[in-house]
Amino acid sequence: MTTHTQNEHSSTVRNANDIKISTRTLEFAVYVAAVIATIITAAVVGDDANENGVDVFNANDAMQYITFLTVGLMVARGLAKAGNRAHNNHA
Repeated sequence: MTTHTQNEHSSTVRNANDIKISTRTLEFAVYVAAVIATIITAAVVGDDANENGVDVFNANDAMQYITFLTVGLMVARGLAKAGNRAHNNHA
C-alpha cells in the first residue's frame, strides 16, 4: 500500500499564473494562418498580364511581412511571460 503526501499532489496542480505553451495559444494559430495567407497572396497576386508583367507582391515583400509577423509574435509571447511572473519566495 502506498501513501501519498501533500507534496506529491501539489506538483500536479496547475498554478493559476502559469501560461500556455506557445504552440497551444490562439495567437500562434492566428500567426500560422497569417503566414499561410501571406505566402498564398505572394504566389497569386501580380502574376498575370493586368499589372504589365510587374509582380506587385513578390517574395521579398512576403518575407518582409512574415518577418514582421514573427517579431510581433515574439513580442506578444515575451509580454505574456513577463506579465505573468509570480514571485514565490516560499522556502
